Amino acid sequence: MTVEDILVDGSSPEGGVISIWTLNRPDKLNALNADSHRAIKEASVRANSDDSVRCVVIRGAPPPDAEGKRAKPHAFAAGADISEFSGKDSDGVRPFFEDNGWEAVWNICKPTIAMVDGFALGGGTELALSCDIRIASDRSTFGQPEINLGLIPGGGGTQRLCRLIGYGRTMEIVLSGGMVKAEDALGMGLVNRIVPPEELESETMSLAQEISRKSPYTTKVAKRVVRGALELPFSEGVLMERSEFVALFDTEDKEIGVRAFLERSDAKWVGR
Repeated sequence: MTVEDILVDGSSPEGGVISIWTLNRPDKLNALNADSHRAIKEASVRANSDDSVRCVVIRGAPPPDAEGKRAKPHAFAAGADISEFSGKDSDGVRPFFEDNGWEAVWNICKPTIAMVDGFALGGGTELALSCDIRIASDRSTFGQPEINLGLIPGGGGTQRLCRLIGYGRTMEIVLSGGMVKAEDALGMGLVNRIVPPEELESETMSLAQEISRKSPYTTKVAKRVVRGALELPFSEGVLMERSEFVALFDTEDKEIGVRAFLERSDAKWVGR
């Protein structure tokens, strides 16, 4: 995986960046192997600890030049590297799945966006689900085909899908092992939006830039509270929201934002 930082235009405090992670195994359709997960976990630690990182975008490398051969398809991540499953028993595979890249991305405190172009299957769908927002090209395909291997999703797919698109649709996807086209994924709420492939990067980066220009402190609070809606009973979630809302009145960025609104000027956040 490669990591590239893009400077946020007009960020405050200055120096904010969007961290772009590219899964870089295009000859294997960017299938996730042990090295991929190790790189994702390392980058997640940095994203959490580095104040300059305002947003993370995850994408897959485009296919290599065909050089006269049949071109490989585009892929975000076409699942796990199945060759690493061969001969493994539960004791052999458990340590990997107990400390994996999906959970590392899920636990990033900054906003995360999956930029999906092409196949996002199995662990690839689960990686997209671990992000906060999913933007896909209209040639993208999603699915959880693990049942065709005598397995089930093991990277949070059953749980995140169910919370995102509901019980019945999740059961159909998991039990059939079938493919979900981009248009259908949009209709069921699996992705936030779909665009033509040539517009995918600009659409994704435009949103990432917009998010990254907000108060970095308030953005983390907002993500934490919205995430609470998945994990808390409704009444507790409302109390959490109220508590976090009230606490923001003691921050410098609240005063800066209110003053900028009243003065019709741009807010210059300090991040606290």
